[in-house]
Amino acid sequence: MFDHISIGVRDLARSRRFYDATLSTLGYDCLSVDDSSLGYGKGAVGLWIGAVAAPVPADPGSNLHFCFTAPTRASVDAFHAAALAAGGSDNGAPGLREAYGPSYYAAFVVDPDGYRLEAYCG
Repeated sequence: MFDHISIGVRDLARSRRFYDATLSTLGYDCLSVDDSSLGYGKGAVGLWIGAVAAPVPADPGSNLHFCFTAPTRASVDAFHAAALAAGGSDNGAPGLREAYGPSYYAAFVVDPDGYRLEAYCG
């Protein structure tokens, strides 16, 4: 459905440290870098991160979040640990979410700009 998603952040260097550490656990790489943007994906950019003066304000009640496909449950665990070590905050420890399906294994974090992220393996 989507070709890519773009988000804005205040501090591109901080976001690069966070996303390099976090997304590498899922097999995604930074495929594009310049002074104002980063592009992450596997083979092609699917997530663009741009430096902006006024990112969208974090709103935990909005239900807005981005879910990344993880190849294994161990990579979901690694995603969560890497996110916390890189300045993110916990929004749901790794584990089964049987309410979503019998094999829905996921972890939830919030990045340094307030974006809610999920890694999922099913």
